[in-house]
Amino acid sequence: MSDVLLSIRDLVVEFPKRDKVLTALDHINFDVRRGEILGMVGESGAGKSLTGAAIIGLLEPPGHIAQGEILLDGQRIDNLPYHKMRRIRGKKIAMIFQDPLTSLNPILTIAEQLIETIRTHLPLSEKEARERAVQLLEEVGIPAARRRVDDYPHHFSGGMRQRVVIALALAGEPDLIIADEPTTALDVSVQAQIIDVLKKLCRDRGASVILVTHDMGVIAEAADRVAVMYAGRLAEIGTVRQVVLDPHHPYTVGLMGSIPSLTHDIDRLTQIPGSMPRLDNIPKGCAFNPRCERAFDRCYQERPDLIAVEGSEDSQVACWLFDQEASA
Repeated sequence: MSDVLLSIRDLVVEFPKRDKVLTALDHINFDVRRGEILGMVGESGAGKSLTGAAIIGLLEPPGHIAQGEILLDGQRIDNLPYHKMRRIRGKKIAMIFQDPLTSLNPILTIAEQLIETIRTHLPLSEKEARERAVQLLEEVGIPAARRRVDDYPHHFSGGMRQRVVIALALAGEPDLIIADEPTTALDVSVQAQIIDVLKKLCRDRGASVILVTHDMGVIAEAADRVAVMYAGRLAEIGTVRQVVLDPHHPYTVGLMGSIPSLTHDIDRLTQIPGSMPRLDNIPKGCAFNPRCERAFDRCYQERPDLIAVEGSEDSQVACWLFDQEASA
């Protein structure tokens, strides 16, 4: 059995308009290994959530996959018809959405929502599915789960609702979970609890998680590897230790420099000038070149692909500064 669970190859997502076609994801390549948490970071509009939607087959029309392949456990899934993808969604791949309040049906009890999901994917009776629902709530840390399973979503706090959403994602026993900002709007202590749930999920079940977030603290605590996205492209990918402690891409350096230090006094945090480019105005060459203080002629003419960083295990960066020909 291959160590790679999910493989994304040359993925392009487009949104056609009346007079032009906007490329939202531009030739994305990465793998997710079994049992690992891959963090995805970047500013709003970088394409993180869109990547998750493309993987699970929930792109909003007219958005569509124009090129590339998505392989799950060696099987290509991006070209499957709707009824076949529906069998995979929830059973093989599940998603934890950002807002637990809108992810849950307010007029159904937690038991009704869990039982329906469980019975959709597993051959269990009503009684067995209810018992499984209680077990799932206990697994994600809901106290008094046997009593609270019959409560409605509004009876739970934000952190508890997020745990219920995680339980729903686990109901079909998926191999891959896409967690889209699962700790947003939660206080720090609840964030830590949710992170522990995700880490326990990978450890006990052998499942993989794609963790989409803006919070580098969450990434540092939860992820095994991290992919940095910018303008629909991968800027850098590597282990958390490599990316956090020794970032290579100028964009990643700026992201790390904008985080306050707990151990050193810093008069001023790093600020990346400018903003993320619009989809209809992505610059030629490296998309980051208008904001990069180290850009040179080649950065304005040619787009860099991911380049292996010499001396860094499993680290790649899309930057001409690390190309041997550029530095020669």
